[in-house]
Amino acid sequence: MTEKNNNLKPSQKEAEEAVRTLLRWAGDDPTREGLLDTPKRVVKSYKEFFRGYNEDPRQFLSRTFEEVCGYDEMIVLRDIPFESHCEHHMAPIIGRAHVGYLPNKKVVGISKLARVVETYAKRLQVQEKMTAQVADCIQDVLEPLGVGVIIQATHECMSTRGVHAHGVSMVTSRLVGAFRNDEKTRREFLAVVGNFEQC
Repeated sequence: MTEKNNNLKPSQKEAEEAVRTLLRWAGDDPTREGLLDTPKRVVKSYKEFFRGYNEDPRQFLSRTFEEVCGYDEMIVLRDIPFESHCEHHMAPIIGRAHVGYLPNKKVVGISKLARVVETYAKRLQVQEKMTAQVADCIQDVLEPLGVGVIIQATHECMSTRGVHAHGVSMVTSRLVGAFRNDEKTRREFLAVVGNFEQC
């Protein structure tokens, strides 16, 4: 978040009052016993849901290792679970990400790939944008020979409202460098990731 935006950020008290307003708008009484602490709880949960705004995913990739005995094959981290919220309805997006890259003389700790996914997930998102952000961040910082990101997720904004379509998942992908241009590399990545399971 930029300094300018930080200056405009509402206080805890203002955020809690906004929740009370929504409770009244929904038709309930925020002063009744069961809802007295709801504004505080909602604001606390939002701090967790959207903590990605206070993190720089590029920093997670800043420490790399070159002592890999010449390893130059694909590295893939499968089934990274994530929880996000859609920017259109603020409804949950629940899914899994598969991230792979072809190292160019340096590698990164595998947990850092999961951290990159998590940071972008903990922001208001659309799945297409998140997929591109994860891939582009890894490509820009690590400068590998290629990156592949596939995300599969279910969207509560579609299952709990609107069309009410249950059991539907969305799949997005971003292939960069060798993952896009080399058919053999692309096939290998897709084979390693395997068939998608229902999220």
